[in-house]
Amino acid sequence: MKKTLLLVFSLTLLSILTLSVWLWFHLLSPWGYSPPPNLPPIEQTTEHRVFVYGTLTHSWVRRWVIGRSVETQPAQLKNYQRQALDLQPQPNEQVNGLIFTVTPAELQRLDRYERLGIRYQRVLKTLANGKQAWVYQLIHPPITE
Repeated sequence: MKKTLLLVFSLTLLSILTLSVWLWFHLLSPWGYSPPPNLPPIEQTTEHRVFVYGTLTHSWVRRWVIGRSVETQPAQLKNYQRQALDLQPQPNEQVNGLIFTVTPAELQRLDRYERLGIRYQRVLKTLANGKQAWVYQLIHPPITE
C-alpha cells in the first residue's frame, strides 16, 4: 500500500511539474514563441478591449496569462457561431463571451498565448453592445512553425 501511494504521489508530482514546464516554455520563456515579422505593432497609447469565448473565459487562465485579475463583463458577438476553437460567420446567431480591458503589454501576453500570426489572428470586431474589441480567430490553415 505504501509503495502504491508513493507511486501515485510521484506520478502526480511529475505531471504537475511537466505541465508547469510546458506552460512556462510556451507562454513565458523567450524560446516558446517568436511572432512573425509581418505583424502590425500594438498601439501603445491606449488600453485595448478584448472579447474572449474559449479558455480565456476562465478567470484562472486569464490571471495566469495576463498576470493579474481583470474585471470582465458578459458580451455577445452577433452573426457568428462558435465551432470548436474558432468563430465562423453565421447570420442570426451569436457567440456569448466576456469582454475586458488590457494594457498594451498585457495584449502582447495574450498574443503570445494565442500564438498570434501562427495559429490565430487578432481582428477588431463590433460587439452586440456597439463597442469594438479585439477577437482572436483561427488562421485557416494554421501556419506551421
